[in-house]
Amino acid sequence: MTQVLVGQNEGIDSALRRFKRQVSKAGILTEIRRHRHFETPIEKRKRKEIARRKKRWR
Repeated sequence: MTQVLVGQNEGIDSALRRFKRQVSKAGILTEIRRHRHFETPIEKRKRKEIARRKKRWR
């Protein structure tokens, strides 16, 4: 779980930026998209292309 503690003199904008950065580093949004019920054809193509690249790289 991602958690951000806001400092005493810290603005909400900087705390929100830190939160978004932590969420993207943790890969939470990609997991949510992957477990969604419906995947658009464009998303499916992109996911398969990335998997092909990774497989070819190994």
